[in-house]
Amino acid sequence: MYIGRFVVVAPGIGAYRVSSRSFPNRRVIDRDGTLTVGPTPGAPETDNPYVSYNCAHEVRTPAGEPLAVVGNGSHVDPIAEKLEIGYPARDALATPLLALDYEKDDYDTPRIAGIVGVDTATIGVVRRDALLVEAVDEPTIVATYETDSPEPYDLSAAADESAGAMANAKAAAAEVLGADFEHPVCAAGAAVSADGVALAYDNDDETTAE
Repeated sequence: MYIGRFVVVAPGIGAYRVSSRSFPNRRVIDRDGTLTVGPTPGAPETDNPYVSYNCAHEVRTPAGEPLAVVGNGSHVDPIAEKLEIGYPARDALATPLLALDYEKDDYDTPRIAGIVGVDTATIGVVRRDALLVEAVDEPTIVATYETDSPEPYDLSAAADESAGAMANAKAAAAEVLGADFEHPVCAAGAAVSADGVALAYDNDDETTAE
């Protein structure tokens, strides 16, 4: 089944996967606390504005709380900015999603995103017909197609609290990249502990952590 790009979040852990039929020549790279999706070297040139974007962002709130934001487009940065100035997670998700709205492409692709804290997680989606934002206690997925409303998801990486943040971020990225959905391209993982945020990515033949 093809569900497109998707986000999975739970308290302490999150992940994002690029799945694509149209633009498979992409990878995740690290930009000092931010993970960015972009074309691979030698990929065909495109003027599509939805191909390159920041997909995972490390955040510190004014109170010093570590958070991670994951998502499928240009809304990731303003969500992170709202958190950094003290917006609650629900409002930090809802405001940019509502302002930017679904992607104006041939498929009216939804924008999806999640915020991960040490003990909290919030997930959101804006579609042509709805804006949904939910606080969640267990691993939850939302995707651009088919699974475009939040629903439970079995993320094994969420269960291993003893592994450490970096190991869990790597495991989350690898797990969603290997999930049984069509056209996987690359993935990002985020783990949040009291010590901070760990980000990792998996480009299938290349797994790297920040």
